[in-house]
Amino acid sequence: MATNLQDPHRDQPVLRSGPSQKDARLVAILLHGRGASAEDILGLTAQFSATDIAYLAPQAAGSTWYPYSFLAPFDQNAPWLDSALHMIESLLEKLQQSVPSERVVLMGFSQGACLALEFVARHAQRYAAVAAFSGGLIGPPGTPRNYVGAFDATPIFIGCSDIDPHIPLDRVRESVAVFRRMGASVDERIYPRMAHTIVADEIDAVEAMLAAKA
Repeated sequence: MATNLQDPHRDQPVLRSGPSQKDARLVAILLHGRGASAEDILGLTAQFSATDIAYLAPQAAGSTWYPYSFLAPFDQNAPWLDSALHMIESLLEKLQQSVPSERVVLMGFSQGACLALEFVARHAQRYAAVAAFSGGLIGPPGTPRNYVGAFDATPIFIGCSDIDPHIPLDRVRESVAVFRRMGASVDERIYPRMAHTIVADEIDAVEAMLAAKA
């Protein structure tokens, strides 16, 4: 499929697993990392015991949501980043015809985690949960974080290594502070000398968060 250079993620496939959306307790949007795939991030769901969550995993064009570091100036990652954010917005708009945001989870790893956090910061409302494995808000140092809206105690999990080669610890802590200021209930977990990966403690934390949502 040819890539639309102005809106590269438009019309990309969305993989699905679990029950139908109308029968699911929660609907989770999963965002894969750079160089990975929707299939890869869907594999993460095997580690969750809940069987009543519908999972949607969009595929990034060229297996990347944006070409440069998440710390690069926004114009360097345009139009890819804009397209990725719009793709999530469109997916949520379709979902919310039958599924309220209070039943929607956004979850991502690495580049997908950064994308999930930036999206919800720009679209603050009550979500069922947000989970970011190794990620932070997007933009170069000094980016104004004048997001509007409130999370109304939405549970947000942010886990990362203290020496992650892609995600500076300062950016993780800045992101945590922003979400707490906006009224989210943030579970921040910094893992000493962890590799750029997802560990069992993170899975357990997110599983507990998902299980708590009626």
